[in-house]
Amino acid sequence: MSKYPIQVMIIEDDETATNIYEKFTQKVDGFQVVATTRTGKQALELIKIFTPDLILLDVFLPDMKGTDLLWEIRKQVRGVDVILITAANDVDTLSEAIRGGAFSYLMKPIMIDKFLDTLKQYKETRLALLNLKTIEQEDVNSFFRKNSHQEQGTVVVKTVDLPKGIDKHTLKKVRQSMKETNVSINAEELARVIGASHSTVRRYLEYLVAQDELEVEIIYGTIGRPERRYRKKSTKERVHRTNG
Repeated sequence: MSKYPIQVMIIEDDETATNIYEKFTQKVDGFQVVATTRTGKQALELIKIFTPDLILLDVFLPDMKGTDLLWEIRKQVRGVDVILITAANDVDTLSEAIRGGAFSYLMKPIMIDKFLDTLKQYKETRLALLNLKTIEQEDVNSFFRKNSHQEQGTVVVKTVDLPKGIDKHTLKKVRQSMKETNVSINAEELARVIGASHSTVRRYLEYLVAQDELEVEIIYGTIGRPERRYRKKSTKERVHRTNG
């Protein structure tokens, strides 16, 4: 990663929401909020002075629609990425965001863990682009989200490189099994489901815990070692907003 932080501009007319986005953006290593603005006009004036790396853009602004502002930004500068944050749930707005080249589209009320995950995925994608000299089709698929999945309106980009010992096909199988499981499960039980060894499944489950995708519960019995049971991570922090 570049030694310089990723500079972020927040374009949002709600002061409370702006403060929340700024607070949590600063929590992710490598990001720095350098400007905030409430209107499209102010944003365009700021962009004439400096170009941020990333813009967090609300759709419902007082003076223009965020998707229209996205196209105006594209006319002025190319080296800036945009994540839309909005209560808009219509297909036309989403389609316009995709055509405008938005990196992601987060729907309000914002789930904080998804907000943080999206920033981390943006940083990983940016790092991968900086480090790659040549590309394969798999890299292209990853950057263009062909092999990604969508949850709660967030486009989640597949990480280009996995740690040693983590195979993408096995990881996909474990993720899918956990997604379909509504109760906690231990490594031995999941191993029987997917037809893999206990040690292999345990390694993948611990990897997903480290990625903050699963949570683990330790059950202390009367005999033997404590049992580790895994479940899908529950969302506890939400940001609510009634308009915009």
